[in-house]
Amino acid sequence: MAQPAKSPRDHGGGLDAAIAEFGGARADWIDLSTGINPEPYPVGEISAQAWEVLPDQNAQRALVDAARQFWNVPDEAQIIPAHGASAIIARIPHLRPIGRVSIQTPTYNEHAAAFAAAGWEVLDHAATGIEAEVFVHPNNPDGRLANPQGAAPLTIIDESFCHVMPGQSLIAKSAAPGTIILKSFGKFWGLAGLRLGFAIAHPETLENGAASLNDLLGPWAASGPAIEIGTRALRDTIWADEARARLAIDAARLDALMAPHSALIGGTDLFRLYDVRDATAFQNRLAKAHIWSRIFPYSQSLIRLGLPKKSGWNQLETALL
Repeated sequence: MAQPAKSPRDHGGGLDAAIAEFGGARADWIDLSTGINPEPYPVGEISAQAWEVLPDQNAQRALVDAARQFWNVPDEAQIIPAHGASAIIARIPHLRPIGRVSIQTPTYNEHAAAFAAAGWEVLDHAATGIEAEVFVHPNNPDGRLANPQGAAPLTIIDESFCHVMPGQSLIAKSAAPGTIILKSFGKFWGLAGLRLGFAIAHPETLENGAASLNDLLGPWAASGPAIEIGTRALRDTIWADEARARLAIDAARLDALMAPHSALIGGTDLFRLYDVRDATAFQNRLAKAHIWSRIFPYSQSLIRLGLPKKSGWNQLETALL
């Protein structure tokens, strides 16, 4: 079934609206509606140069080199940083002539919105004879893993949440033309406001004949502070290993808290998806305790919860009693 020409961009967040409805100050609330690491990477000192001058080639090269090593990117693949994965997602449809794209649902809807805005026909199921296909791997919100079969000339694999399961990455597919791997920095490192993302693909895949993804993004697509912090974080593999271990423990803790109230559907170690029968009622119950969650327009029973900060566990436990 084709989706309408304009797909809504439905995200987590929206805490301001929740506060307006349920009261309290922002400091009273914990926001579990997003799948962002609640214990962010410590950014440390940022050099004056990162703020004061345009990013130079050496700084950008250092970021790309750090990303190549961290994600084991094949030598054949090009790495393009940008101001968030969303900026790349918005431009990918313009790399090919308008056609049909398959994006199996339910999933994160930014891809469908971007293709629809560019004039593509968006299919919510697998199909033959299509020009592009998108896989979110692992999927948001249910955590299912993708198994791309190369049914289209262009395949986009969004690995924004794959940092918690690096062994499942499909990064090796970026060595050959036809596949774009997307990486989001803000979620795993807990720095969503930094706005940093990466497109990884064979150089031929990032060209449209008249222009390249680099051309579409424009010069200095990542800021100086983002480049500096991103380079530092990608080189810090000890922090990454410790973060994965902590997130796995916290995800299991959340499952245990939710077990009396729900059935676990899936998710990742950054977010969990539960069936609570009446999602709106459950969201309102948490909101009265100043805890914001994520529900979905296509389901009356599903609710997604991210992980709280250390200081938020008692508040969540009390709300669930």
